[in-house]
This record gives sequence, C-alpha cells and structure tokens, in this order.
Amino acid sequence: MVGQPQALSRRRSDWLARYRAGDRSQLAILLISALSVLALFSLLFSITTGASDASALDVVHDLMRNTGTATALSMRDHIIVFDIRLPRAILGFLIGASLAVSGAIMQGLFRNPLADPGLVGVSSGASLGAVVMIVLSGTVAAPLYALLGIYALPLAAFAGGLATTLLLYSIATRQGQTSVATMLLAGIALGALAMAATGVLVYMADDKQLRDLTFWGMGSLAGATWLKIAAAGPIILLSLLAIPFMAKGLNAITLGEAAAFHMGVPVQRLKTAAILVVAAATGASVAVSGGIGFVGIVVPHLLRMLIGPDHRYLLPASALLGGTLLIFADMLARTIVSPAEMPIGIITAAVGGPFFLWILLRNRTRLAL
Repeated sequence: MVGQPQALSRRRSDWLARYRAGDRSQLAILLISALSVLALFSLLFSITTGASDASALDVVHDLMRNTGTATALSMRDHIIVFDIRLPRAILGFLIGASLAVSGAIMQGLFRNPLADPGLVGVSSGASLGAVVMIVLSGTVAAPLYALLGIYALPLAAFAGGLATTLLLYSIATRQGQTSVATMLLAGIALGALAMAATGVLVYMADDKQLRDLTFWGMGSLAGATWLKIAAAGPIILLSLLAIPFMAKGLNAITLGEAAAFHMGVPVQRLKTAAILVVAAATGASVAVSGGIGFVGIVVPHLLRMLIGPDHRYLLPASALLGGTLLIFADMLARTIVSPAEMPIGIITAAVGGPFFLWILLRNRTRLAL
C-alpha cells in the first residue's frame, strides 16, 4: 500500500516532464475523449431546452422507440424535438465543427494564429456567392438554380469561398513565403470588395429577399430543417472526413514549405486540398447559417494553448469543441431574449472580438504588426 502513492507520484512526475518537454499526446487524447462526451451532452441538452416539457429521459426513451412507456413523448413534443430542435442542433454542430476546423487548417497553412475564414475574407466571398444565388435565382441564375436544386445555395457559396481563398493565397504568398501582414490586409480588401458587391445585390433585392438577407447576414440557425442538413451536411461531412489525411502534412509545413518538401510531403497537393476543404466547409456553412464569425480563430487557438500544435489532435479536437460551442451559443441566442431570438452571429462576435484582440496583443512582437 505504501508503494502505490509513490508509484502514482512517479507517474505524475513523468507525465509533467513529458508535458513540459512538449509531449501532450496523452492530454490531447484525454481532452478529445472529454469533448466527445461533452458534445453528446450538449446535443441532448439542446433538444430538451425550451418551451416544451420534454425531459432528457423522455427523449432518450423516444429515441429507443419505447413509445408504450409513461415517459414517451406526446405528438406535440415529438414534433418540437425531432422536427425543430434536433435538426437545429445537428446543423449547429456541423457548422461549428466546419468553421473551427477551417480556422485550424488556415492557421496551419499560413503558419500564423490570426488566419480565420471570417477575418481574411473567405466568409465574405462565400456570402457573396450565396447572395448571388438568392437574389438572382428568379432571373439570371434561374436555370442553374433549377439544375442544382437544394444544392444550388451551398455550391454557390462554395464557389465564392473558393475563389476568395485562391486569390488571397496568391496575393499573400511570394517565393514560397506567406506574409501575415499581406494576408490580413488582402483579406480586409477582398472582404470589403465582396461586401460591396453584396450591397449592390441587396439593393436589387425585393422586400421578401431583403428581410431574409438582413437576418441571414447576422447569422442564425432559426431556419434549420432536415432539408438544409441534406443540402449542406454532405459537403461539410466530406470536408471533415479529409482531416486525417492532412494532419501530418500540416505538421510538416509548420517548419516551412521547403522543409516539408524535403520531408516527402507533396506541398502543392496539400495546399490545394486544404484550400478546397476550407472553401467547401465555409461555403456550405455560410449558405445555411449566414455570417457566424470568430469560431475559426477562438477554438483552434484555445486548443493549441492546451494540447499544442500537433494537427493529429488539434483538428479533431477543434471539430468537437467548435460544434459544442456553437450549440451552446445557439441555446443562449434563443433563450437570452425569449420569446424573441438573438442572431447567433452577435454572440460569437461579442465573445470572439475581445479574444481576437487578446491574441493580437499577445503575438504583436512575433508577428511584427
């Protein structure tokens, strides 16, 4: 019995030594496991929070199809939980995961902690693509809208995000080196141009389109349906499934593109895949939720401080934490001013803005900004 505390103390000392030396793999695995449980809890908590009297136990029983028990959901509660809240929670998790992973990928690709789809204009480009499809779906874009059906909006946003990402990368990269200052300034300029074009289209919109675009531009999950999940979900899931294939390459590219190339990493192929994943994930998310900012910068940076920069753990942890945080942010958005609903983009901006300033001040010497 005396040896057990000594062995426990020795294991703790060994773990602390590995942590200080930079080995945080055990902590990362533990954190990913905890985040997985938290994600399931947040999903269950989200679908049982609101005006309905349905409890978590009722929902679990209904999910297990025990409709003959006393705790089964009524028809009204069943519709509220499974036709309104559940698609909203699932879509929120997918969007949060995609935005957080996109931020982590861009930060790894550009090798700086300030890269984020919303900050560097990618989200603005995706928004422009979506607005083009919304406003012109009855005129110029009518044949394309009829051909693509429910996928028209996500694909249009993907095209806008992809074009912006490619243009941003070509401007910010010179002789294989990416300038942080150039990237941020180019992102601001591209975002301004995209917003100007969006403003022209909003001016052309009719009253119904104008109301939809105004609320959509602030970010919201209020219109989440199974149809929207069917439209954007496959694109987001395919983007998330590409994560394991990019982690080692992103780890290598943090040492520089030349070093990664000599380590056998297909740098150009990796950059192309990363740009496509970011554009697809951001575009699909923006198409169904509007502008939700700062998730892509807050989540990866917070996790990097905890578990380090290893993308094998950082990317899946970002997906889990990003999805969970957006679910909780959505619950806050629909309860803080109940019975009305606050746009979720306001909440993420209120939290992410000060966090971004803290990151900027913390890294201003290294970034030379």
